[in-house]
Amino acid sequence: MTDTVALIVAAGRGHRAGGGLPKQYRPLAGQSLIRRSCAAFLNHPRVDAVCAVIHPDDTGLYAETTAGLELLPPVHGGATRQDSCRNGLESLVSLAPERVLIHDAARPFVDKATIDRVLDALADGPAAIAAIAVTDTLKKAASNMLIAGTVQREGLWRAQTPQGFRYAEILEAHRKLAAQSLTDDAAVAEAAGLAVALAQGHEDNFKLTTEDDFARAERMLGAGDIRVGSGFDVHRFDEGNVVILCGIKIKYDKSLAGHSDSDVALHAITDALLGAICEGDIGSHFPPGDPQWRAADSALFLRHAAELVGRRGGEIRHLDVTLICEGPKIGPHREAMRTRVAEIAGVGIDRVSVKATTTEGLGFTGRGEGIAAQATATVRL
Repeated sequence: MTDTVALIVAAGRGHRAGGGLPKQYRPLAGQSLIRRSCAAFLNHPRVDAVCAVIHPDDTGLYAETTAGLELLPPVHGGATRQDSCRNGLESLVSLAPERVLIHDAARPFVDKATIDRVLDALADGPAAIAAIAVTDTLKKAASNMLIAGTVQREGLWRAQTPQGFRYAEILEAHRKLAAQSLTDDAAVAEAAGLAVALAQGHEDNFKLTTEDDFARAERMLGAGDIRVGSGFDVHRFDEGNVVILCGIKIKYDKSLAGHSDSDVALHAITDALLGAICEGDIGSHFPPGDPQWRAADSALFLRHAAELVGRRGGEIRHLDVTLICEGPKIGPHREAMRTRVAEIAGVGIDRVSVKATTTEGLGFTGRGEGIAAQATATVRL
């Protein structure tokens, strides 16, 4: 039996926020709200499966924006949020999970600790929700927008999601109260006589509804955990007639020697990315003595490092590499190199810089004995 399934509710149209798309599909720093919300639960060690409830018109959009995530098949929502949640719960009958977490796709910043607190609260009862205690003074407005009174805030909480339930009990409650119009799943549980516990939520776990909310979200992401890593690599020249730099083959009167294809630039960039996320160096992932990497395309190494960044929920913001050599000439190949690095790393070409310099005839590079590369990677986690 599956222990815990997360239902991500995303069947609304959500056009109040603007942007031309239902808000759950609008991008934030390159990832849609629904993808961010699904990933938050997929990456949680106490969640076994994730299923999204979507609008029937959004099937293609959903498939595109969640590509690569290991999700259960999506479920079509109904006319109301309550109908959509019930449809999602019904789709899990064959799995018969012990617990279900119901979460709004429009809350993409839910954190692991909040999910843990909701699950912990479920150990002692049939239902629990993330919530924040009200700290502002509350005023009741009259129809003419004048204050009609002050509402006592003691004991008042703002409900968030996820809202967690014992699966069998919330499914029965939804079936029993299908004809009623209730605002959230906690209200369904309350109306069915289930005790609902409050678990501490988080102020960052807010629901994106308006354009101002999206602006706030962009500011939050912009102030994320910024990491910078550096990489350096050297390869000597050997006999040959082709040099591979940044994934581009350049005709030359020598070749670079090494265990793989000796792409000194991609090796430096790979180490820079690994350094930014504290994942060792290229040799720890691809040992030079391992025969499977002999003559290997160094694009494999850079792609692996970029995937590790993605698994951490990170984003590559900028890659900068400087090639240090007397030859070959880099300028004629610079744009092709930028394009190839961007393609391998999965970023826009505007995030890749390729430069070249000499050492004015000094040192091993100045004597034409080899090529050195120095790289810097900027990552936001």
